[in-house]
Amino acid sequence: MKATLVNYGTGNLFSVHNALKACGADVTVAAHPDEAENADRLIVPGVGAFGNCITELNRLHFRETVQGFIQTGRPFLGICVGMQMLMDKSFEFGEHGGLGIIPGVVQEIPGRTDQGTVRKRPHIGWAPLRQTNPWDGSILEGSNLSAQFYFVHSFSVIPNDPGHVLAECDYDGYPVVAAVRKDNVFGTQFHPEKSGEAGLTVIRSFLAL
Repeated sequence: MKATLVNYGTGNLFSVHNALKACGADVTVAAHPDEAENADRLIVPGVGAFGNCITELNRLHFRETVQGFIQTGRPFLGICVGMQMLMDKSFEFGEHGGLGIIPGVVQEIPGRTDQGTVRKRPHIGWAPLRQTNPWDGSILEGSNLSAQFYFVHSFSVIPNDPGHVLAECDYDGYPVVAAVRKDNVFGTQFHPEKSGEAGLTVIRSFLAL
């Protein structure tokens, strides 16, 4: 099982690399677009602000590589901001254009609940998933609905098409989109590499695609 991890200077490469290796993957870390073009599976992690991540992805010319790879139909996974960059745009610290792979936007988690109480941000901690569309043939196939996954974020994706949402989690009454799918493209808001055995199950499912 071969997987290529995109190194554009802002992702949590060490933890993702270790998780992939623990699942038996032969991992290549691509620091140049040429090293990612012929990948069997491509993974884009992401940590930090959307604007910084997309700026670096563009500056290092990975944008075209990612878009071209996805068009081949081979499995793609975006993690955290790596998933958010699949959307059309984000409103984190201004407006920033995304990759436009999955129609939708990235917006801040509301700071107040429906009852008017303060909702803490960022959302940090463990949560189970709620299935919103079938998991067959996806990275969540084989996952347990009672399993807990680790989240740390203040912004979340809102796809235009609910059919692209694989799962949600509840954060103080707000439905956070936890995982998405469009054809061969997958994304998780949670960090599978930090989610213990539940996260490794997700990675194994991705590697099996």
